[in-house]
Amino acid sequence: MEKDIRLAIAPIGWTNDDMPELGGEIPFEQCISEMALAGFEGSEVGNKYPRDPERLNKALKLRGLTICNAWFSSFLTTKSLVEVEKDFVQQCDFLYAVGARVIGAAEQGNSIQGKPLPIFDAKPRFTNEEWKRLTKGLNHLGALAKKKGMQLVYHHHMGTGVQTTEEIDRLMEMTDPELVGLLYDTGHLVFSGEDHLAILHKYLKRIKHVHLKNVRFEVMEKAEKEKWSFLQAVRNGVFTVPGDGGLDFVPVFDALKSGGYKGWWVVEAEQDPAKANPLEYALIARKYIKDKAGI
Repeated sequence: MEKDIRLAIAPIGWTNDDMPELGGEIPFEQCISEMALAGFEGSEVGNKYPRDPERLNKALKLRGLTICNAWFSSFLTTKSLVEVEKDFVQQCDFLYAVGARVIGAAEQGNSIQGKPLPIFDAKPRFTNEEWKRLTKGLNHLGALAKKKGMQLVYHHHMGTGVQTTEEIDRLMEMTDPELVGLLYDTGHLVFSGEDHLAILHKYLKRIKHVHLKNVRFEVMEKAEKEKWSFLQAVRNGVFTVPGDGGLDFVPVFDALKSGGYKGWWVVEAEQDPAKANPLEYALIARKYIKDKAGI
């Protein structure tokens, strides 16, 4: 019988897609070899990963790994649904071919996560019309994913129009639970100042994918006070792995396990690999999850 909870790690600790200077020199093969060495069985997809499913599957199989999800940038508030659908179908087809059954979408219309703007002050806020376009579009994409035997999950994210508790609530209310799940990300909730446990308990049945990301509170406070951009905060180490940083994950683990969660837990902590050795931090996270969750 397949395990209910499986552990994966994201490549962003090795090489950062948004800031190629972080880990730009680390090859794809080193990244996946160290994931396997640290005791993980899944990975999300990074920009260095081969786009040819056959080639990617071979490299992963050699190391006992599989793909569990990949980021999808939706532009439902700023582009036509036809355009977004075309990219979404392409991503679904690729992910399905490499073994993933989850696709994580984050709305990038007017996002400031990659811009040199203060992460709190400049975040976008959707109009009623944009909310309708976003949620109607997500239901549509979710139906396409379902038809393929996949689950669409929405990734709330710093610097986007779906970041706060109020925004997550609105997204959940306006989308069909059968078609749109939630990607629950501890780090983005805590950084935003939300009650991560309240969201976890409220949407437990809709959480279909989990990102385990810890936060260094002193860096987070500095980011807000000094009006840093999102990438500035990342570069300065706002995120780290479970087992490091200020957040206790035991209540998160307990709620997910007792709530009957089935799926992947993904360690995802974008850091500068020159400052935080990726293998070392992968091992810290793996040991912490084993010690605290028994997985």
